[in-house]
Amino acid sequence: MYRSAPYCKPAIILMICLLATSRIMAQIDLPPPVIDSTELALKMMKDQRKKWGPNDTIVLPAVFYNNEIINYKEEPMVWISKLPPDKLAKFIEEWTRLRNAVYVCYPYARIAGATINDINAKVATMDSKKERKAYIKSREKELRSQFSDPLSNLSVYQGKILMKLINRQTGNNCYEIIKEYKGGLNARIYQTVAFFVGGNLKQDWDLAENKLDRQIEAICKEIDGNWYNNSHRR
Repeated sequence: MYRSAPYCKPAIILMICLLATSRIMAQIDLPPPVIDSTELALKMMKDQRKKWGPNDTIVLPAVFYNNEIINYKEEPMVWISKLPPDKLAKFIEEWTRLRNAVYVCYPYARIAGATINDINAKVATMDSKKERKAYIKSREKELRSQFSDPLSNLSVYQGKILMKLINRQTGNNCYEIIKEYKGGLNARIYQTVAFFVGGNLKQDWDLAENKLDRQIEAICKEIDGNWYNNSHRR
């Protein structure tokens, strides 16, 4: 079991930048919107249930494609490598840990990107500093009420991956985001806390030089293909 990250609850709630509204969550965090053909799929499933007997209780994964329900199963990954078995096993273990962390954190990072864009658009129309501060505070309160519990349960490792993903989605590292919305002093405090648990709010996103970033990018594209950009996945 992973340890909870001491800095995840306060810092990441700030980084997720004052939470997404229900409207933003519906558009960003969840799988792609329901298409019209879904109603047809549900009707077909209801009709099929009428034919089931009392022992027909085995649930199988399926996709709805070309007006047809098709059995669906994801096969395990096949690894092709020149590494010796022990080193390959270690690599697979590390990759699996990273992949699980990205799957957990990627939806929050997508919300962060959408939320920051939404806040920036709103704040740009406000002339009063007091008005901008009040608006940001109201969004933060909204975020806390919705995400305080799940974010506080992140492990230290997951917290680090979330910071990477937020940088990917926003183009800014978490230190810059906290500094922008909460001031330099708060940013330095959270950076100090993160440092003592092996984290770094200033870590950047660099696909050219950073192997970890390239691995995360590959997993994000996998998630996009399986969920966010897959109109047949439900």
